Amino acid sequence: MSALLQIQGVGKRFGGLQALDQVSFEVQAGQIVGVMGANGAGKTTLFALIAGNTAPSAGTIRFADRSLAGLRADQICRLGIARTFQIVKPFPMLTVLENLRTAALFGKAQAPNMGSADKAAWQVLEEVGLAPMALQPAHTLTLSGQKRLEIARAVATGAQLVLLDEVMAGLTPTEVVHMLQTLRALHATRGLTLLVIEHVMRALMELCEHIVVLHHGSLIAQGTPAHIAQDPQVHAAYFGDSP
Repeated sequence: MSALLQIQGVGKRFGGLQALDQVSFEVQAGQIVGVMGANGAGKTTLFALIAGNTAPSAGTIRFADRSLAGLRADQICRLGIARTFQIVKPFPMLTVLENLRTAALFGKAQAPNMGSADKAAWQVLEEVGLAPMALQPAHTLTLSGQKRLEIARAVATGAQLVLLDEVMAGLTPTEVVHMLQTLRALHATRGLTLLVIEHVMRALMELCEHIVVLHHGSLIAQGTPAHIAQDPQVHAAYFGDSP
């Protein structure tokens, strides 16, 4: 059985900058996979390639046995891939509910009418703890609330694969714990596949069953959290020493 997401020899060049170089890995359906690396390692560029925000310079990306080559971001979203952004990007003047309604209407779910979209939106809001804020303008939410809105909106599209870009950045330790609980619950109840970029290493190690490590655009290691914690190349890249 083929992996849900297949990244094969993917590269991305911006002028003279090689942002990604020959990156290959797979994500199985239902997995939670972490993407680890220092600033500038190519993590968010990788997400942009998968989600269709920009095109790779080399290699192939396949989702559910279909090539994503040449597809726009909206087309890829309707196939079942949704992403969050490191810098939150809600529709600020729309309510929280309206943000999710839009996702349900125009994502993979393509709800047939407003009533169906709102029903799906309310369900997601309950799951992420935003139901009490449903009628607030999105810009009035706290940072934690806006991070949850990013996740909720991605889930409301009906996605099978959700790309989470630093959804715990800037949160307090207590908020990180609550976010981990929310992500585990969404993964369990909805059967989501999650690809997670995160600089909160403890959270990444606790949440993910498999981790890939990028360094200067290249994949230098992949494996279980325990394996990554002891990998000499990872230690050399991060700390300049051996484990």
